[in-house]
Amino acid sequence: MDQAEKLRNIVKLQNQQNDRAARVITVTSGKGGVGKSSTAINIAMQFRKMDKSVIIFDADFGLANIEVMFGAIPKYNLSDMIYKGKDFKDIIVKGPMDIGFISGGSGISGLGNMDRDQVGYLVYKLKELESLADIIIIDTGAGISDSVLEFVTTSSEVVLVTTPEPTSITDAYALLKSLGTRVGFEKESTKIKILANKVSNYDEGRNLYNKLNLVVDKFLKIELEFLGIVPVDNNMSKAVIQQKPVSMLYPNSPGTKAYEEIAVALLEDREGKDIKKKGIAAAFTGMFKKTQ
Repeated sequence: MDQAEKLRNIVKLQNQQNDRAARVITVTSGKGGVGKSSTAINIAMQFRKMDKSVIIFDADFGLANIEVMFGAIPKYNLSDMIYKGKDFKDIIVKGPMDIGFISGGSGISGLGNMDRDQVGYLVYKLKELESLADIIIIDTGAGISDSVLEFVTTSSEVVLVTTPEPTSITDAYALLKSLGTRVGFEKESTKIKILANKVSNYDEGRNLYNKLNLVVDKFLKIELEFLGIVPVDNNMSKAVIQQKPVSMLYPNSPGTKAYEEIAVALLEDREGKDIKKKGIAAAFTGMFKKTQ
């Protein structure tokens, strides 16, 4: 039995023992610059307005978009917890509205080199993390790297952000195509929701979804859902320049209202189609290399 399989068995056992694991939502995109990290932060802020405790896990270790917008640079990251004995109280930074933030740092890229004791420790700590929040949002890197695909593969709920730009739509399809052929991806137990960002109006966003869904259904046989839109909003650009979330700077702007509707839709959907709860620990199962 390889190390990844051992981790999966531990996760399954602990999930059976604790059905109160945090809800995990993975936010991803086929390319950069489409508003993925902004989506993660603004949805988190709207969840907080609904009295939900939230932690954002920044799994995009190549960039630092979340911490820039939070205005807080973490002193420690996931690596420090795994290898240097730091606790969650040391690596969780509190941002606006008391939203927790964890930087993956180089901890993600180094997961494959962990020994058995470190694997067990990480699983133990991740289960502890699930008791600290109602919702954990994973902000992945952009594109179709192995780490991005693994987080998406092991997630029950995925928000795929795209824009009307042809390259954005093409890259979103490429991500879904790679996902469809990846070992471990379970179509039936994964909800993939499309968020149309930077659109002129609802109709444009819905048409974007319809076009993408048509080809995905025909060639990939993956079920998609339309989550909603975020319209073009000058206040969004102003917020980006000021390196702050639009929900904070411009609470009455069209963009903020859109994020509010999206957060409400996500919470309401919880009572709809059954969602197979996998937990945050499951998002790391495929990161481990097989051992002899």
